[in-house]
Amino acid sequence: MKKFISLLAAIALCLPAFAAETEASDKEVKETKKKKEVTYNEKGEIIKTGTNFGPLPVVAFDADRGFQFGALLNLYNFGNGDTYPNPKSQWYFEASAYTKEGSIGSYKFIVNYDNKTLIPGVRMSICSGYYKDAALDFYGFNGYQSNYITSQSMFEDGLAQYLPDKAGEKLQEKGKYPKGFYRFGRDMVKAKVDFTGEIAKNFYWEAGYNFSWIKTGDFQPKGYEVLAGNDFEHGTTLFDLYKAWGIIPESEADGGVTSSIRAGLMYDSRNIENNPTKGIWAEAHVIAAPKWLGTTDPHYKFCVTMRQYLPIVQDKLTFAYRAGYQGTFGSQSPWYVMPFYTNMGPKADNDGFGGYRTVRGLMLNRVQGQDVGFYNAELRWRFVDFKLWKQNIAFAISGFTDGAHVFKGYDLENKTGKYEDLYKKFVDVNRKDGFHGSAGAGLRFIMNQNFIVAFEYARCFNKQDGNGAFYINTGFLF
Repeated sequence: MKKFISLLAAIALCLPAFAAETEASDKEVKETKKKKEVTYNEKGEIIKTGTNFGPLPVVAFDADRGFQFGALLNLYNFGNGDTYPNPKSQWYFEASAYTKEGSIGSYKFIVNYDNKTLIPGVRMSICSGYYKDAALDFYGFNGYQSNYITSQSMFEDGLAQYLPDKAGEKLQEKGKYPKGFYRFGRDMVKAKVDFTGEIAKNFYWEAGYNFSWIKTGDFQPKGYEVLAGNDFEHGTTLFDLYKAWGIIPESEADGGVTSSIRAGLMYDSRNIENNPTKGIWAEAHVIAAPKWLGTTDPHYKFCVTMRQYLPIVQDKLTFAYRAGYQGTFGSQSPWYVMPFYTNMGPKADNDGFGGYRTVRGLMLNRVQGQDVGFYNAELRWRFVDFKLWKQNIAFAISGFTDGAHVFKGYDLENKTGKYEDLYKKFVDVNRKDGFHGSAGAGLRFIMNQNFIVAFEYARCFNKQDGNGAFYINTGFLF
């Protein structure tokens, strides 16, 4: 019921902003003193021209971070309309915060810019942002080699003895354990600039520079301790244990700077960038982050992504899939860069395998390794189209299945010999990772083929990956 109410509230808050979107300035309206002429394309859609903007309150929900609130602004420049529904340039601004228990103090500020005409023949995309996560999920590495202990089995396995006395008594009465055990803190500054140029029809080169500053630290709970007593230090978490075991090296424990250059090739035959119904979008990249470029822990990676959109009923029913693989050249990359999946172009890198942007339903950061592959497959049905306030409005529903697998793991050896009994509870290097899968459905509000609000629910096949997850967010997953 709470989720349903949240969905209605989000729609109610969004509609006034949609109505406020405009195509011309007040000055232009006063000068012309007449109604602006409306033109249509062959599909019967209103062709948008000039600058379209829509300030919108952020009312979102992410199962991994809780309710999100704040404000965002989209600016789309369609020029004379000859490229509609694809804009010639666009801005995105966002300032928002999260309310999940333990996450108070988590927020982000984002400014993105994308332009196809400023540099003749070259598309330029800039993404920048500051992100603070006071309670980011941490479940270990290599998927099922890191055991996620549910509340009941945790007590049965005797881990309750490490809980603080007062907190332990209250939690045992409720059959729960401190959620903060699977959390840590992270501050991050990210910035990138990418350039794309055409080689031949639908075939492009891509090159860019990426910078990130990451500072990690312990989760700081308010009002309770995570684990204490016996040989534990005050407030021990799984993140602390990984450092105590030497799995996370001391030199990398606090994060670091990544300064990298990226280059690759792309094939893109999508008919519409933000709401495709046919075409192929495939990319392959290499990422080099050497010491001489300012990187704290040098590493080299590669990334391959295949996306295809197969029309079943033209512009109404589409089968879409994405398959991705990201791996490491040579020695392993630092642990703090593993959660990120490379995106070239106008979107920032995806943060975490699991969660809304990669594998829906899975707990954020549940699947981490040196080489990770994942897929998404969904059926999208655009079941209604209409015009409202001179805007092209549509609603679509989808059914999907997602999955991921660690193909090359991170070194999980206990290098210090500390807490050996707990190491055996949480780590099993003899166990191979398996398939992390989920399935679900969603509803989307689509305006002018570009502004999209999504409501989705996904459920995991294995409780080790989580239970059910609900999301309110923007855009299509891919």
